Amino acid sequence: MKNLSKKLTLTLWATALSSLPVIAHEGDDPMLTRVMIDQFEWRDGDDEADPYVLEAQGWIGKDLHKLWIKTDVERVDGETEEAEIQALYSRAIAPFWDVQVGVRQDLKPTPEREWGVIGIQGLAPYFFEIDAALFVGDSGDTGARLSAEYEWMLTQKVVLSPEVSVNFYGQNDMHRLTGSGLSDGQAGLRLRYEIRREFAPYIGVNWTKSFGNTADFVREHGEPTSDAQWVAGVRAWF
Repeated sequence: MKNLSKKLTLTLWATALSSLPVIAHEGDDPMLTRVMIDQFEWRDGDDEADPYVLEAQGWIGKDLHKLWIKTDVERVDGETEEAEIQALYSRAIAPFWDVQVGVRQDLKPTPEREWGVIGIQGLAPYFFEIDAALFVGDSGDTGARLSAEYEWMLTQKVVLSPEVSVNFYGQNDMHRLTGSGLSDGQAGLRLRYEIRREFAPYIGVNWTKSFGNTADFVREHGEPTSDAQWVAGVRAWF
């Protein structure tokens, strides 16, 4: 009976200790890296030209402090139409949540723009992946972006992933065909098959739409204000 009581006590202590937050000591906090290709895809829409899109991000650092690099590129007919890169210092503030500050460079379309960035990225309740950022341009322009994604495991290898992203701007910019307020947004639904956890081809649909003044500028430029596209691509990380 005494041995049973002792084993029960040890079990209770082990359970209690395992529930405590894990704090990495200096010797147990190695330098780590990860590269995530969220989307590398071909899109087939209403336009004659079908774009190729790359959305990727990666980080290097330790448990609390990391350097993040994010990039978003779109190419049509062999020409880069949109290209953006961000370099961010990321600081963990809570389990699954980081605050990020840094710079964003818009390489395309011209003219190039530079922005300061402050944002937050993490995993919200019910496992929604959130990425929100506020941008302040070198000329005082402002913008904001909010993205959300969810992964629904249909089987151990088949995953359905809905996502939505919206952009806001504080002013009109005729050169880039962006208007103040809610500017544009896109929603996607992708079904992937994980050959391995690190590599998964997918198919899906992506819908884009311009709003408000942006829609007026786009319409005056002779371009559609909305488009639905079939997509096929791969998602990978290493």
